[in-house]
Amino acid sequence: MPAQTPPVTDQSGHAQTGRQIAGPDQASHARILGLGGYRPRRVLTNEEICTWIDSTDEWIRTRSGITERRWAEPDETLAVMSVQASSAALADAGIAAADIGCVILATVSHLEQTPALAPQIAHQLGAVNAAAFDISAGCAGFCHGVALARDMINGGTARYVLVIGAERLTDLIDQNDRATAFIPGDGAGAVVIGPAPVPGIGPVVWGADGSQSGVISQTRDWKSFADDPSGPRPIWQMSGQQVFRWASYEMVPVAQRALQAAGITVDDLDAFIPHQANMRIIDAMVRALRLPADVPVARDIAEAGNTSAASIPLAMERMRRDGQIRSGGTALLIGFGAGLSYAAQVVTLP
Repeated sequence: MPAQTPPVTDQSGHAQTGRQIAGPDQASHARILGLGGYRPRRVLTNEEICTWIDSTDEWIRTRSGITERRWAEPDETLAVMSVQASSAALADAGIAAADIGCVILATVSHLEQTPALAPQIAHQLGAVNAAAFDISAGCAGFCHGVALARDMINGGTARYVLVIGAERLTDLIDQNDRATAFIPGDGAGAVVIGPAPVPGIGPVVWGADGSQSGVISQTRDWKSFADDPSGPRPIWQMSGQQVFRWASYEMVPVAQRALQAAGITVDDLDAFIPHQANMRIIDAMVRALRLPADVPVARDIAEAGNTSAASIPLAMERMRRDGQIRSGGTALLIGFGAGLSYAAQVVTLP
C-alpha cells in the first residue's frame, strides 16, 4: 500500500486541505494624516438654556464646566456636518476622496434604522471606491473607529480610512429636562488614517460593561413609540452620578493600560484628549493619572458641550487650532459612554 503524504499544517497545527489563500498585497503601520471639524452656527449660552429649565449659569458651570454649546439648525443635518468635517480632513491630509478605502461613521443620533448614513456620506464626498458603515458605541464610538481603521491598514484591507464622529444629540433630548438639557451639543469631527513607516496608532484597550447598559439609555424604544405615538417620544436619559463614578474611577486603569500597550508613560505625552463628558470627570482623570502639569488637556466641553462620538476629534481640532498641540506629538485618547462602552489608544497627532 503506497505511503500517504501527511497533510500540510499551519502554525496552529490545523490541516490545510484546500488551496492556499492569498494574503494582503501590502500591509503597513498606520497614523492619522488629516483632521477636520464642523461646529454648528447656533451658539446657546447657559443663560438661554435657563429660560426653559429651572437652573442657573453658576449651577451648570459648577456641575459640568459647560458655558455654552452648539445646536444644529434644521439644514445642518448629520450628513451635512459629516461631509463638511470630512472634506476638511481630506484636504488636511492631501488625500483625494476616491482614494479612501473605507468610511466609518460613529454616531448614536442617526434616527433611521436603515440605510446606514456612512454610504450616503461616502457618495457625497466622492469616495466611490469605499466600503462604508456606521458604528454605535456611544461616546466611545470614535476611538472604536480609529481602532478598526488601524487594523484595516495594518492588515492591508485598506490604504486610507476616513473615520467620522458626528452627532445631533439635540434631536434626542427633552429641552425641559433639568437634568440633561444643558449637557449635549452637536457637531462633527473627522480624521483620515493612512499608512506610515512607523506605528502612529497604538493598540486599543477597549471593552464594555453590559450590566450597566441602562445607565445611559432611551426612555423607550422606537417600536413602542410607533405602536403608541400618542405617548412621549423616545429621549435620552442618564443616571449622572453613576456615570460620574464609573468614568472617574474605572477609566483611569483603562488609560494606563493604553499607555502600557503603546510602550510609553504619562511623561512621554504631548496631549491628553479624553471624551468631553464633564469637566469634573476630566479633572479627576488628570489627577489620578498624575499627568504632568505641562501636558495640554482637552477642555472643549466648556464651549461645545458633550458631543458624544464627535467630542474627541472636535477637541483635537480645537487644540491644534489654538496652538496647544503640534504635529507629530503623542496624545492619549479615551472615549467612554453608553453601553457602558470604552476604548483608549495612544496616537501620533496629525
